[in-house]
Amino acid sequence: MRILIVNDDGLYAEGIKILVNWAKQFADVTVCAPKTEQSAKSHSLEIRKSFEITKVDLFNGVESYMVDSTPADCVRWGIVGLHRTYDLVLSGINKGFNLGNDTLYSGTLAAASEAVANGHKAVALSTYYYSFEGVEKGLDTVKEFFDKNKLLDLCPLYNVNIPFDKKGIKITRKGLFYYHDVFIADGENMYKQYTDFKYELTDDLGIDYNAVMSDFISISPFNIDKTDYDTLNKLIK
Repeated sequence: MRILIVNDDGLYAEGIKILVNWAKQFADVTVCAPKTEQSAKSHSLEIRKSFEITKVDLFNGVESYMVDSTPADCVRWGIVGLHRTYDLVLSGINKGFNLGNDTLYSGTLAAASEAVANGHKAVALSTYYYSFEGVEKGLDTVKEFFDKNKLLDLCPLYNVNIPFDKKGIKITRKGLFYYHDVFIADGENMYKQYTDFKYELTDDLGIDYNAVMSDFISISPFNIDKTDYDTLNKLIK
């Protein structure tokens, strides 16, 4: 099995090291990750200028590349630049959950989406912001669930969030905003955005953030096709 691993936290992030060491137990792994943190860069590409791509030896013999660009460009290098195909692309492990509308900005999700756009199957993986403790056990649980239920035969793209405590797995849909942003003055004509988490939990564990905040692993099937087919069919008629 051949796996491409990417992330948005950067090549030296703790999460990608954990993921590489876990995945290389059962797969031939290639790593393509950003030189610096690219969180919230979404699906951006660098098309105006050249950028540096350096082969590095960072994961004990695992073929790895440091890409001075976005997560989506890391995927493009791994697939298009290296002229390779993979059985699976894994993006993460992100330090911090990717839930609700936060997925619109996530470089972790964008990297997985770019892989799907290039004909590959992909899973985005995120966990608690403050600790990676126990995440390997969560990865084992997720892999077993995917294999048992053949999830990648049903959908090529999944968003997975692994909480600190794990009561089990819930299949979920994307929620809406679960935080509130504010702009804070940071000098003359300068402002910085700050995020304040203010989610309101409900009993609906079919919503990603409800499941995760209730200590369940959340697995959400995603789709890169943004067409509104209900409206499309009405307009055609």
